[in-house]
Amino acid sequence: MNLKRIVLNKLLSNFLLIIGALITLSSCNRQSRSQNSIKTEKTKILGNPVSDLNQSIWAIYQDKKSNHWFGSKENGVFRYDGQKLIHFTKEDGLTSNEIRGIQEDTLGNIFFETTSGINLFDGESFKPLRIKDNQSSTSTWKLEPKDLWFSSGYNKKGPYRFDGKQLHYLEFPKSPQENDFNSKYPNVSHSPYGIYSIFKDSKGHIWFGTSDMGIYRFDGRKISYLYEEHLTKTPNGGAFGIRSIAEDMNGYFWICNSDYKYKIIQDSTKSHNLVRINYERQVGIENKEKETQYFLSIIADDNENLWMLTYDNGIWRNDGNELIHYPVTDGNEVVKLFSVYKDRQGVLWLGTQSSGVFKFNGESFEKIEF
Repeated sequence: MNLKRIVLNKLLSNFLLIIGALITLSSCNRQSRSQNSIKTEKTKILGNPVSDLNQSIWAIYQDKKSNHWFGSKENGVFRYDGQKLIHFTKEDGLTSNEIRGIQEDTLGNIFFETTSGINLFDGESFKPLRIKDNQSSTSTWKLEPKDLWFSSGYNKKGPYRFDGKQLHYLEFPKSPQENDFNSKYPNVSHSPYGIYSIFKDSKGHIWFGTSDMGIYRFDGRKISYLYEEHLTKTPNGGAFGIRSIAEDMNGYFWICNSDYKYKIIQDSTKSHNLVRINYERQVGIENKEKETQYFLSIIADDNENLWMLTYDNGIWRNDGNELIHYPVTDGNEVVKLFSVYKDRQGVLWLGTQSSGVFKFNGESFEKIEF
């Protein structure tokens, strides 16, 4: 009898051990599946592989990992790593598919300027940057080397400044041109302070080209301005705005056209009021076609030549002595251009209105197929 009880107890003990092991195994499997699910969710790959770019490319950028990014007019952004082309849109987290600019910070985060705000891409996801305050503040006009500057759109009165943690909306001081502009155009639908271009010069000063109020410059101490009507308006009366600013190897500034160049004369003015930039205007380079060209974008190449891009008359190389014309065509069609960009290898790229992207081969610009 005692022997039977011992055997039964041993069998019951073994049975309970087996049941316990099965429960533990089941729990581990559930936990493992849960962890795998979380891991899969966190490492979800964004974007879709595609075989070609959208034809309307407005912004081009090469990051520190040598990826090329192409921002389209209204179809998101494309990343090319030399082998694959990946397409990102609002479905992947962008706040808008209309890309107007691309930058990168010292940590390798990529920033996309869209018509609906600024997006940060940290390599895993897109996150919108929130403005620190709804109201603009003159107290946050600072100039730090790592700051990033963005346009706030055509309907506001100043730029965004990102200090690495927060996005600040800043407002330009009132321009002496504002009252005259408002009296001439009382029903205008955009802000005359809307930013068309942002440029950082060799001293680290930030220049802002506006739609109708000329140029604002912030040197870290004061905000100053430069306004000449021929820079903002074309000879036939068209409103061009300040769409391009560049500095050459000799320290001269070229603004929108090549008729003149500007030497900035340093001053010691310390004023909280808006002051005029102290400058000297000199004759630039006369166009052989005897017609003033207005440039949407200007970039300096590795040899310090300025490449000056028009909308529908190709691109011009300014070597300091003459303008050399490079037509850009797609078959028999003249290509309408939007931006010129120099990558980390010194290669020039063109973004176009409806013809994809072009790259300089040393002699001419050729269309790139992916």
